[in-house]
Amino acid sequence: MTQAEEVALQRTTEPAPGLMTRWLPQLLQLIKFGAVGGVGVVVNFAVFNGLWLTVFNPSKLAHGPLFATVVATLAAILVNWLGNRYWAFAAERQRNTAREGLEFLGASLIGMLVPLICIGVSRYVLGLHSLLADNIASNVVGLVLGTVVRYVLYKFWVYSPRRAAARVAAAARADDVPMAAIANQFGRADGSSAE
Repeated sequence: MTQAEEVALQRTTEPAPGLMTRWLPQLLQLIKFGAVGGVGVVVNFAVFNGLWLTVFNPSKLAHGPLFATVVATLAAILVNWLGNRYWAFAAERQRNTAREGLEFLGASLIGMLVPLICIGVSRYVLGLHSLLADNIASNVVGLVLGTVVRYVLYKFWVYSPRRAAARVAAAARADDVPMAAIANQFGRADGSSAE
């Protein structure tokens, strides 16, 4: 058997990259995102309910549940940014931490509008004013819909794979610049003179 036939046989016997090979990294990242989000949910739930039962109680402050939603969401945003930056999207994080933080905050604030809209509809359109109704509107319906919005914004804007690829390409170009300068100064890589 010739070497070409051996290579052809090897190619036909090797398993082709399957669905799991291509999608496993995405699935793992989604699981990490979910775990980070789970911690954020606990923070959000604890802060929201703590505030609702104390300083932002609707009997003390008419729009207290809205304020409790904002504060709880901001606390969860901070926790989620740290978890996503250093774990779920660690490979795609930006070098410019301030820019990434501001973009993450922007994406998260857009995501925060979803539970605010849900609690607003529940309270002011449907007339539901109990702690249970506020929790269902904010921490169930709003959370699920907001999570979808945030994941899409994080994945394709804040931690865009295109940005990571552009960073790698720029680093490769930067590495080639000194070699190109040396090649031009001392002759070409193929041994011919630059002149």
